[in-house]
Order: sequence, then C-alpha cells, then structure tokens
Amino acid sequence: MKTTLELDDRILERAKRLAAEQGTTLRAVVEDALRARLSPPPRRPEPYRFVVPIVHGTAPPRVDVADRQALYDHLDEPE
Repeated sequence: MKTTLELDDRILERAKRLAAEQGTTLRAVVEDALRARLSPPPRRPEPYRFVVPIVHGTAPPRVDVADRQALYDHLDEPE
C-alpha cells in the first residue's frame, strides 16, 4: 500500500545510508523498522524461585537446637 510520510531529514538520510550499505531499498529498511517496533516485546522468563526442601524424618532429633552449647558440641563431634 502506498502512503506518504513526513520524516525528519536526518532520520531519512540515515535510513537511506543504511539501505545503501545493506544493498536493499529504503522501503525494506522502513518496513523492518516498523516490524521491529510493532512486534510484541519478548516474554521475560519467570523469576527463579528457590524451594527449600522439607524432609520429615522418623527419628527424634539428636540435639536440641535451642541449646546453643549442645548444638556446638554436636557439630564438633567427629562423624
């Protein structure tokens, strides 16, 4: 379809120069620019969500974590 556009002289010169450098037409440069501007933005990936695994054990805890000294003693024990 034919249409008339009023363009800034500097933009038109840059578009013509780009068309010449790429060996294409001004029409192709303008169409590519419009396609790029009118296309939907790329979808952003979902943000990373860290899921903390919860393990339900059957054995009673070996140390009371509220007792700081007992916790340190347990951590210092060789495996």
